Amino acid sequence: MIKIFHNNRCSKSRSGLEILENSGKEFELIKYLENIPTETELKTIINLLNITPIQLVRKNEKVWKEEFKGKELSDAEIIQAMIANPKLIERPIVINGDKAVIGRPPESILDII
Repeated sequence: MIKIFHNNRCSKSRSGLEILENSGKEFELIKYLENIPTETELKTIINLLNITPIQLVRKNEKVWKEEFKGKELSDAEIIQAMIANPKLIERPIVINGDKAVIGRPPESILDII
């Protein structure tokens, strides 16, 4: 089943959700600020996206700038930072089987559904 990691306060995430709703396909909505991904889930997402953990971080978030910017962090430390501060996770993330995309732009979601 298709999954979307969604934050309703984000316009790109809302646009991604609209694309899924309009597709007519079933999907699972995961409000990741409330249901924070586990370390294992984040590692799986990162592997599916074929990126490094730092590429999943929203570096313009205040918490990143104040607590992490300029520090040498391991991949494990970056993942822990995203778990402790889930607003750092890029959004929306859409997963369909063994494919995943960050919906920036939201139309990239069409590539995997």
